[in-house]
Amino acid sequence: MKYKIVLLPGDGIGPEVTDAAVKVLQFVAEKIGLELSFSYHLMGGCSYDANETPLTDATLNACYDSDAVFLGAVGGVKWESLPHHLKPEAALLKIRKSLGLFSNIRPAKVYNALIDASSLRPEVLSGTDLVIFRELTGGIYFGEPRGYDEHKGWNTLVYSTEEVERIARKAFAVARQRSGRVTSVDKANVLESSQFWRKIVHQVHEEFRDVKLNDMYVDNAAMQLVRNPKQFDVILTQNLFGDILSDVAAMITGSLGMLPSASLGEKYALYEPVHGSAPDIAGQNKANPLASIASIALMFSYTFNLPEIGLSIEDAIAKTLEKNFRTADIFSEGMTLVSTTVMRDEVLKSLEEVFEKNKITVTS
Repeated sequence: MKYKIVLLPGDGIGPEVTDAAVKVLQFVAEKIGLELSFSYHLMGGCSYDANETPLTDATLNACYDSDAVFLGAVGGVKWESLPHHLKPEAALLKIRKSLGLFSNIRPAKVYNALIDASSLRPEVLSGTDLVIFRELTGGIYFGEPRGYDEHKGWNTLVYSTEEVERIARKAFAVARQRSGRVTSVDKANVLESSQFWRKIVHQVHEEFRDVKLNDMYVDNAAMQLVRNPKQFDVILTQNLFGDILSDVAAMITGSLGMLPSASLGEKYALYEPVHGSAPDIAGQNKANPLASIASIALMFSYTFNLPEIGLSIEDAIAKTLEKNFRTADIFSEGMTLVSTTVMRDEVLKSLEEVFEKNKITVTS
């Protein structure tokens, strides 16, 4: 099989973690006989500096012509004073909307070797393995009207039946392959939009009666994520709530540098680590590449339809952590502090071991 991959390294540490992702992609592709072609494009602050826009039509057209897009990170203090539509983050919203990436998938898995990296007690964390399905192209981030004047600011929170149905179906379908439990998170006690969300989710649930569904208010969900995270399997929620809850989940795992994500639509897919651009450590070879590598695992599962390869990459990450290698964000006494490139290379060594153990050969 042949696949076109668009690479958007972006700003800050984005190019460094993108390099790690590409090395893993190339390693696995060679092992299993997958033919990949790569093209690099600007997006974010670097694109604004070069083109006076954070996302050019040329970059967007390249994404339209791709099988998958990998994004490093965008943003930084350098561009914070720009008008809203020119900020690097505006490019994220535009590319998600343009590619129809309505489903954002954010796994949060606690690796045994990292159980002490979180501020939560090990007995609370042990066994945590959840995934957040965040609706990505609707809700308050995109609703109109929006704006502000001297006296007030306003945004509109709106969802259509189609928007809720399609993300709910994806969440229920994945839950069916996991532990069979979906928690739909809303604020139906005070928001009419959430009452509508809950109604549509329950209607879709009629198609997935083998999956258990329960509803939870977002404030309680945030508390429960910290109190007892392993109670969750699949969390289904709207754009704003998912944005917040996924960052809470990040700290459960011990670091934002550990969380991957996949943004999927009917035709296109974008993969990115959840962490930001971290301009304070950019270019210093200190960034944690594990979230970007884990995002590649998701690419193998969802775009290449090779979930066994995705699991092998996750196993390689776990094995590397068990060898006590740590970047600065997850470092603790007694561990071996390593750079971005060393962590990348150690994962590749572990991946070789996993492939040999599982006798993985050419599949295409």
